[in-house]
Amino acid sequence: MSVTSPLLSQFKSLTISTPFLHGSSSLSRLSTPSSSITSQKPSPPAFLPPIRAMRSMQGRVVCSTNDKTVSVEVTRLAPHPKYKRRVRKKKKYQAHDPLNQFQVGDYVQLEKSRPISKTKTFVAVPVPPRNQPKVKEEENQELGLPLESLQTS
Repeated sequence: MSVTSPLLSQFKSLTISTPFLHGSSSLSRLSTPSSSITSQKPSPPAFLPPIRAMRSMQGRVVCSTNDKTVSVEVTRLAPHPKYKRRVRKKKKYQAHDPLNQFQVGDYVQLEKSRPISKTKTFVAVPVPPRNQPKVKEEENQELGLPLESLQTS
């Protein structure tokens, strides 16, 4: 009996401590996974800038019959998935025109805003035309000397 007595005393001194004994585990521990894979969140690389949505686009007005609304067609260049050549892609957006100032064919800039209706989240802003001839000043004043053709002698 003396041989088994020390063995029993060793086992009696061991206590098992686990949260699952006698239903004493808290549900909050069970609901959150504790693995090291899920606890680490992948961080984006530091050298890449954050991705931001487009805030403004330019396009041509294709319809202005609705009150305070214009339909603007925006053309962008995107690579073809198979041939890698850049192709034109067009998309129409509804834009808010509070003064009804735009006509068909005008070039406008679309600025992102709060949703105005179900399909309108842009406001149309006028863009100055690109290829207009510049106003020429008189060439006499440009040189500071009168031209021979303009001199009377």
